[in-house]
Amino acid sequence: MFTDSFIHKLIEEDLDNKTFHRPISTRFPPEPNGYLHIGSAFAIYVNYMFAKQYNGRFNLRFDDTNPLKEDIEYVDAIIEDMNWLGLSPGDRIFYGSDYSKDIFEAAIKLIKKGKAFVCELSPEEMTEYRGTLTDPGKNSPYRNRTVEENLTLFQKMKNGDFPTSSMVLRAKIAMDSPNINLRDPVLYRIIHAHHYRTGNDWCIYPMYDFAHPIQDAIEGITHSLCSIEFKDHRPLYEWVLEELDFTEPPKQREFGRVNLNGVVTSKRYLRELVAGKHVDGWDDPRLPTIKGLRRRGFTPESIKTFIKEIGLVKHQSTIDFSLLESTIRNDLKLKVKSVMAVLNPLKVTITNYEEGKTELLSIENNSENKDLGNRQVPFSRVIYIEKDDFMEEPTKGFKRLTLNSEIRLKGAYFIKCNQIIKDDVTGEITELLCTYDPLTKSGSGFTERKVKGTIHWVSASHGIPVEVNLFEKLFEDEEILKNEHKSWEEKINPYSKITLSNCIVDPTVKTAIPEEKFQFFRHGYFCVDKLTTNKKIIFNRIVSLKDTWKGKS
Repeated sequence: MFTDSFIHKLIEEDLDNKTFHRPISTRFPPEPNGYLHIGSAFAIYVNYMFAKQYNGRFNLRFDDTNPLKEDIEYVDAIIEDMNWLGLSPGDRIFYGSDYSKDIFEAAIKLIKKGKAFVCELSPEEMTEYRGTLTDPGKNSPYRNRTVEENLTLFQKMKNGDFPTSSMVLRAKIAMDSPNINLRDPVLYRIIHAHHYRTGNDWCIYPMYDFAHPIQDAIEGITHSLCSIEFKDHRPLYEWVLEELDFTEPPKQREFGRVNLNGVVTSKRYLRELVAGKHVDGWDDPRLPTIKGLRRRGFTPESIKTFIKEIGLVKHQSTIDFSLLESTIRNDLKLKVKSVMAVLNPLKVTITNYEEGKTELLSIENNSENKDLGNRQVPFSRVIYIEKDDFMEEPTKGFKRLTLNSEIRLKGAYFIKCNQIIKDDVTGEITELLCTYDPLTKSGSGFTERKVKGTIHWVSASHGIPVEVNLFEKLFEDEEILKNEHKSWEEKINPYSKITLSNCIVDPTVKTAIPEEKFQFFRHGYFCVDKLTTNKKIIFNRIVSLKDTWKGKS
């Protein structure tokens, strides 16, 4: 996998040069402060597949060094999602908080080398001292403290003698560096808060840029593969490893971040949407979280195919959401049964069909996969068709049912509309009175005349009432997300979720269970929602049948 990529070439070179005397090892280091999303899946897949390709090791390591945001709920959810994706770390699950003592001792070593100091600048002052992209920063007035003074203060920080955010430990690198990340970055900060794993054992916590390379080195990671936004942090990663004298230090390398049109993957935005109840939780089917995609009906195979089709690039790219839709269509088209579902019902009475009679018609489950066999669908005097499949005054090119015209019912008979019944008040069409030709039964070989088209139907007395959710993009475009003057209510596409409550589906779905998938004839692919009960079946549309994928943008 990714055998022609720049990372593959890097690993091959390291193997040829015997850079590492340990197995190729990668890791995925999520912060347990939210749920995984499609971008996370990309990062997991890249790291996982390179480790597997070289018979190496893949670690899941929780970057839990900020007690203010992290929770065991997210840990459990991340592990569950990775298992569902088929990218399980097995027993190689680690926690950054387990290395608290090692990271603390690493900080002590830097202080003793004169490479770190305790700073009392306020956050505002630190920002001012840092400088800009064009102007160098200036040294903190605390930068020249002695080693002994720094050791004493840092120990007091650890002991809880100072309030939150009153002091930090900073690296001593270069305030005139063109890379702002090297301008004496913060290594530790004080946070008096309960940690979900270590409790109140610690009140100082390392910054990610300090903890990450140490954790990688302790675990024997060879290639720390991350997204492109960490490229400017790589010099700090390497500085930490060099100053701490790690032998055969891991290498950080970056790959391009993938964004989807109309999709939010920012954890901050996702948290705001969930906390503000603008969506139905982290697993809302409109969200790009793994839980949301799963609830909507996407499969692990479709997500992994999507990642493979994107490929590994060096720069950030934006992909149209329709590529992901295309992969789920291709994944399901040979796997799932097709059923007839009427989403906007119009009553049809077949006046010359015997009242009380029911016959079972054999209809194929999947026209592209005969191995799925046929099902028996009940047909009766009263049926429902889609309102859109009838037109009193047909437009040019309309090939469905009209007054005094004939149409084929899928898997059944020809019917002819003879009369329209309307509501006396609204004038809305409420019923069609039709007749059927018993000689035209599907499969009978009848060829005396032809009809313009075929429509689907459901027996009124046998169909299963269901609720159907139709989804569109949560946001029309990325630009609206950047508008700080608009509220979330104004930003969200009002048509991103449409619920239809009067739908009826053929009885095949009577025993459907959550996450089971079907193709609704002419409507698309649908998945049974988790809120389905014995009294109400709820379907989420995964994707329509039409494939609009045009390529990368």
